[in-house]
Amino acid sequence: PWSHDKCLCVFLPGDSNPKESSPFINSSDAAAEKSQQYDGKNMALFEEEMDTSPMVSSLLSSLANYSNLPQGSKEHEEAENNEAESSRKKPVKAPQLGTLMGVYLPCIQNIFGVILFLRMTWLVGIGGVIGTFVIVFMCCATTMLTAISMSAIATNGVVPAGGSYYMISRSLGPEFGGAVGICFYLGTTYAGAMYILGAIELLLIYIVPKAAIFPLEGLEGAEAEAALLNNMRVYGTILLTSMATVVFVGVKYVNKLALVFLACVILSILAVYAGVIKTGIDPPDFPVCVLGNRTLVWKTFDVCAKTIETANGTVTTQLWSMFCDSPLLNATCDKYFASNNVTQIQGIPGVTSGILNLFGNYYEKGDLIARKNMESAMDQDDPLTNANRYVLADITSFFTLLVGIYFPSVTGIMAGSNRSGDLRDAQKSIPIGTIAAITTTSTVYMSSVILFGACIEGVVLRDKFGEGVHGNLVIGTLAWPSPWVIVIGSFFSTCGAGLQSLTGAPRLLQAIAKDGIVPALRIFGHGKANGEPTWSLLLTACICESGILIASLDSVAPILSMFFLMCYMFVNLACALQTLLRTPNWRPRFKFYHWALSFLGMSLCLTLMFLCSWYYALVAMVIAGSIYKYIEFAGAEKEWGDGIRGLSLSAARYALMRLEEGPPHTKNWRPQLLVLVNTDAEQNIEQPRLLSLTNQLKAGKGLTIVGTALEGTFLENHEQAQRAEQALHKLMETEKVKGFCQVTVSSNLRDATSHLLQASGLGGLKHNAVLVSWPRNWKQGDEHQTWRNFIELVRETTAAHLALLVPKNISAFPSNGERFTEGHIDVWWIVHDGGMLMLLPFLLRQHKVWRKCKMRIFTVAQMDDNSIQMKKDLTTFLYHLRIDAMVEVVEMHDSDISAYTYEKTLVMEQRSQMLKQINLTKNEREREIQSITDSSRGSIRRKNPAAVTTQLSVTEDPPAASKEEKPEEEVQLIHDNTTPASPATPATPLTPGEAAQSPGEQVQMTWTEKCDGEPAKPPGAATPEGIKDIFNMKPNQFNVRRMHTALRLNEVIIKKSSEAKLVLLNMPGPPKNRTGDENYMEFLEVLTEGLNRVLLVRGGGREVITIYS
Repeated sequence: PWSHDKCLCVFLPGDSNPKESSPFINSSDAAAEKSQQYDGKNMALFEEEMDTSPMVSSLLSSLANYSNLPQGSKEHEEAENNEAESSRKKPVKAPQLGTLMGVYLPCIQNIFGVILFLRMTWLVGIGGVIGTFVIVFMCCATTMLTAISMSAIATNGVVPAGGSYYMISRSLGPEFGGAVGICFYLGTTYAGAMYILGAIELLLIYIVPKAAIFPLEGLEGAEAEAALLNNMRVYGTILLTSMATVVFVGVKYVNKLALVFLACVILSILAVYAGVIKTGIDPPDFPVCVLGNRTLVWKTFDVCAKTIETANGTVTTQLWSMFCDSPLLNATCDKYFASNNVTQIQGIPGVTSGILNLFGNYYEKGDLIARKNMESAMDQDDPLTNANRYVLADITSFFTLLVGIYFPSVTGIMAGSNRSGDLRDAQKSIPIGTIAAITTTSTVYMSSVILFGACIEGVVLRDKFGEGVHGNLVIGTLAWPSPWVIVIGSFFSTCGAGLQSLTGAPRLLQAIAKDGIVPALRIFGHGKANGEPTWSLLLTACICESGILIASLDSVAPILSMFFLMCYMFVNLACALQTLLRTPNWRPRFKFYHWALSFLGMSLCLTLMFLCSWYYALVAMVIAGSIYKYIEFAGAEKEWGDGIRGLSLSAARYALMRLEEGPPHTKNWRPQLLVLVNTDAEQNIEQPRLLSLTNQLKAGKGLTIVGTALEGTFLENHEQAQRAEQALHKLMETEKVKGFCQVTVSSNLRDATSHLLQASGLGGLKHNAVLVSWPRNWKQGDEHQTWRNFIELVRETTAAHLALLVPKNISAFPSNGERFTEGHIDVWWIVHDGGMLMLLPFLLRQHKVWRKCKMRIFTVAQMDDNSIQMKKDLTTFLYHLRIDAMVEVVEMHDSDISAYTYEKTLVMEQRSQMLKQINLTKNEREREIQSITDSSRGSIRRKNPAAVTTQLSVTEDPPAASKEEKPEEEVQLIHDNTTPASPATPATPLTPGEAAQSPGEQVQMTWTEKCDGEPAKPPGAATPEGIKDIFNMKPNQFNVRRMHTALRLNEVIIKKSSEAKLVLLNMPGPPKNRTGDENYMEFLEVLTEGLNRVLLVRGGGREVITIYS
């Protein structure tokens, strides 16, 4: 007796939302039972994981208890269920229906409908047997293909109650599911309206014409039409209200009546077939009166003749008085009446008569329904008089209209799958029942097209309301034993179908609402205590009323065709997608499907939609599309393992494989950013403005990876990692950054950042630029690790050929909501690094924040440069780049190095030396131990560069030095005027003599060598002599020159750009030997001193902007 809530939710009868079991194997916590359950079960190996992976036996027993009750009628009959019962979870026995009762008959009842009785004969008359047969064949083929696709979907796993909507949404995902569900819902609702209109038409025209509120007698043309429509509206509303009340009071009555209605349908159809057979033996007597070749409305006259011979001589008939001004033989008569004879023909000549209405006759509205091949004497110029005496065409007809009117009579194929919950074996019954029902109905439709064409006279077929045959229903004239069988039968069947629609549609809406994918529909999920969808019923009735107000069956039919076609199209799409993507979970029991069939079905649906009426088709698509977008935008995140997710994956993989083929062309180069952010102890992001800047740079295009590094081991810290990831997600949402986030855990931050740099991205979708903020308080003593990490990061980006963007004072950068109304973005183009400096301001100015800013470009000229020529060249270059910017060339004269510079350099060197000494004393002992443990890991150099350099003198090992130097020189693609000797200081004006020094000699000049060249001091080197030593230092020439450059550049930049909203400038590279690192940070500080917002840019060693198109 295992507990059944171990790993599947047990469904409560009143709960219509078939909960999917959670993606994890076990969702309930059953630790207490675990201990008793698995003792001595030979499962010792697995007992630690028993709560997450249950035993197979318990899984199987809980599956066996799974029952998928429908959100349907059955439980409402049994239980107006009170709370006490539901809390006891008493097992409900699922109703067990077989294929015949559960699928076949409901489908037949839903498919045969009002169109067959009210419009089929007219369709055959207008379209001809051939045309109508084509229409019927197309529509039936569509539904058959859809049924095949649907069977495949329905047999792929247990179909929860809710039928088609659940099938589609679970295989196509929430967006398509919602769109299709709502289309299906609207289709069903409008079908209800159509059935109601059909019932009223039967009632008012054939059963009790006297009941009309707006009398039709004596009205002509448009007035008569308007009166008829108004009658339909009034009665339709009354019937709708009463039906809605029946549905509201109790579904059980609808279900009890269903069989009665079904019997009506089957009897009516049998009556038609019996009538057809009888016409072969003994044709019934349904005369039609024809004047010339015009059919007359046989309503107000008794005999089809102008005069009758009686004992008293020749007497005029009622027909005569209709066309003449008096009953006398010498009366003035209608011209056409006078010149043509009256003939009486048989309305139903019978099967054996050999008439075949093969070809159609399309009419304009108001045309006369004339008999072919009968002569009529008429003047072409004569106006049509006494029009209301003849049978006229009531609407303009054309082939595509017929398609739209006919299609609703093949819908209803989902009836079986909608009852999936009541079936004994849904996977077997649904395909067999549905396909059998479609075969039966298609046979009936196709045979009836041929039989109607062969039995009934053309003018009678084309007479929509049977006015020429004493106002009988045309199909009724064919029926045996009497027309009333069909009239009454079809009236009841239409009412029944209407009731079915009004019960089905609200349930469907309720299912969609309960799924919670369309937030606006939440309210419709609620119902009465027994789960009856009250609100949904109300909405359904309102939509239905809008259909009834249209009032014409011929106008409502195409609307509903659209929605159903849309729905069927998606069913086919779902099947085709699943088959083509070969989803692992796609293994239907039903084997006779193929993706080509599904595609054919889909294209047929699309064709029929546009055939019916292209503007309705567009409207339906817009509705479905907007629902799709709405769900995508506002809907709940649902993961249903649907095919569309699979499709996105396939498409993404395909695109990524294509991207792999080579590096992007310069024209397509855009910064694909890896944004490195820091998190505090609570895993909150420290510099949110960094993401604002990212958004302004990217505006949602390209790739953005936001990464953060955590210290520790993954096993212990994965919760923090998850928290950090959630924090990143949240911040990315608020800052509207579209991209991915990545958290790396490693034993130290340096390594973690390095891993991020190396491993982020996938295939061709890799970052090519790194955005990291300037380490703010790097000067504080305890922060020395942060700036070391920063410099290592700069070195690594250079080695990896990545561009680097370093915003300084990131907190001063604007948020996405701010707008600059004016101002400048200043670019200081000191060395050429591939054009990043030009590209970034251009990208920034695409964003609302920076749009109003102007761009200025400054470049620095040395003594021997021709600055006027430089300005000209630069202007031309920018013109070709198609970038609008002001250009200025700033001249820097050689000036002597000031005492201030000298002093500043000295202070800097003393400070760093002092720090170093203190550091050494404090950490030496730990470091010694550390170095022993770490020597195997080889990460000692990164953790403590200071300690390493003490043991590693460059003088002793020149080959290594030059080896290290090589790649860096290649990486830095710097202007010709700089020398390999000092790649890090491009702007330094070197004399040729200095440039000629070998790299080794130059390295010798740095003061660190002076200290480190001596043997390493023993621990405790902070002797007074050591410190005194520091104060007697002379500043190193190399550093003085660098400081000079930094100060001069800073002066110039402050002079020109102190007011700029943003300054972009080249970021010099870090020194080759690691000992000058803290000085490097100091140079950068001096360079950017006094500027509000600075973006330091370092190119990735490739051209990123081009003048060519």
